[in-house]
Amino acid sequence: MGIIRSSFSFIVGTVWGIYIAQNYNVPNIKKLADTALFTAKHVEEKYRKPKNKDDD
Repeated sequence: MGIIRSSFSFIVGTVWGIYIAQNYNVPNIKKLADTALFTAKHVEEKYRKPKNKDDD
């Protein structure tokens, strides 16, 4: 009974996540993260200060 009691919240969370993923339009997190990373890189490159030649 100890292993069921200790992993009850994990099992319920897994089942609930499967139910939500199958019945609702859940966005693809990997695609969303890749888009955010691409946008951050683009903004960083666009607004980066130019290198000074004296720093070398």
